[in-house]
Amino acid sequence: MKLIPGILIIALFLCGCGPSEDDVKTIVANELANASARSKVTNAEVIGPYSPAVRIGNLLFVSGQIGLDPATGQLAGPEIEAQTQQALRNLGSVLSGTGFDSSHVVQCTVYLKDMNDFQKMNLIYGGYFQEGHYPARTTVEVSNLPRNAIIEIAAIAFKST
Repeated sequence: MKLIPGILIIALFLCGCGPSEDDVKTIVANELANASARSKVTNAEVIGPYSPAVRIGNLLFVSGQIGLDPATGQLAGPEIEAQTQQALRNLGSVLSGTGFDSSHVVQCTVYLKDMNDFQKMNLIYGGYFQEGHYPARTTVEVSNLPRNAIIEIAAIAFKST
């Protein structure tokens, strides 16, 4: 669908109206670069119809990670501490599988089933990132999460090339 505006511009150009030939070349080159820059990450296991992460250029959008232990297929434990540690390990696995690490994370969204777990989660979360270089974060309480998890963490990472 992104190529349609470029095609319309080319059609207008051929009809004698619209942007210059150089403008058309630039628009087409940008559209092709944007289309080819998107890639899905498929080296992590998921529990639904989604990609573990999608990379667009220098940005990596990581889907929410719960405290599911990939070795057992079960939640790491009933406590917020165990599930937070596992969710962060899962996040790290997706990041490293794409050539990123926690230092590249610029934003996280944390979903908690119970906001009373915030302090315990925050202690573990704070240890995952380099002090003084924490990403922006939003934390929200939700009524339910997949597999009855009590935490889910999504992230956006940026890595210059």
